[in-house]
Amino acid sequence: MNDQKECLVCKKDAQEIPVTKFYYQESHFYICPQHIPILIHDPQKLIGLLPGADKLQGG
Repeated sequence: MNDQKECLVCKKDAQEIPVTKFYYQESHFYICPQHIPILIHDPQKLIGLLPGADKLQGG
C-alpha cells in the first residue's frame, strides 16, 4: 500500500490529476479516472500493481 495519493497505474499524483481512493483487502489505494475502467473491466492488467489482482474478475 502506498500512502501517497497517486494513481496505482500511471503514478501521477493528486497534484497533477484527480484520484479516487478505494479499499481492497483492508488496504486503501488510489486510481485516476483514466484507469478506473481497467479496475472494473480488466483487473488482470493490475497484476503486480494491486495485491490479489489475479483473483479479480472483470465486469
